[in-house]
Amino acid sequence: MAYEWKFKARPYSDDEAKKLLSGVVSPETTDWHYNKHHKGYVVALNTIEKGLESTDRSAANGNYSEVGELKRRFTWNHAGTLLHDVYWEVLGGDGDVSKGPDVKAAIEKEFGSVDKWKEDFKASAMAAKLSGWGLLVYDQLYSGRLLNVLVDEHQYGAIWGGIPLISCDVFEHAYYHKDGPGRAGYIDNFINNLHWGRINDRYKKFVK
Repeated sequence: MAYEWKFKARPYSDDEAKKLLSGVVSPETTDWHYNKHHKGYVVALNTIEKGLESTDRSAANGNYSEVGELKRRFTWNHAGTLLHDVYWEVLGGDGDVSKGPDVKAAIEKEFGSVDKWKEDFKASAMAAKLSGWGLLVYDQLYSGRLLNVLVDEHQYGAIWGGIPLISCDVFEHAYYHKDGPGRAGYIDNFINNLHWGRINDRYKKFVK
């Protein structure tokens, strides 16, 4: 029986999202992005799981095979689902980093100050391709550091063992309806809307 992936609920209702996130994205985008784009990755994951049950693995090769394409799209949809889960989880706050004292101290230790972290995080998100992400990750398996990284699409540039603590979606569909090509303003608004209490909970769960 194929594994069933679940569509994760946001920490606020759809109606609450339209108010809480209004400074970051348009009310329509909070709906489309979550209930169409994000949900679509989960639906695709379950379609892929069913396909993998019956595909002919003996036909796998380095050019084209059904199993190869299913495995390839699995990576895309899995990463897209996970990063969106984090995206919604960390939004909906007032941007007050003092509400996340543990992660704030870790950021100051690694980057020198919260402002220096913001500068580097924004640069990372700005430098991602038109379909990409800016991420604060905990490099669990290698350096044990907090790192700002950019990821193109959902998975290119991801760090093995890197646990995302903050994920900023910079695909154009995330901000064009409100800001047009103004990615920089969208990233500023994203940072100002972060819920540092929930980010602190992620830090304590996965790092501390």
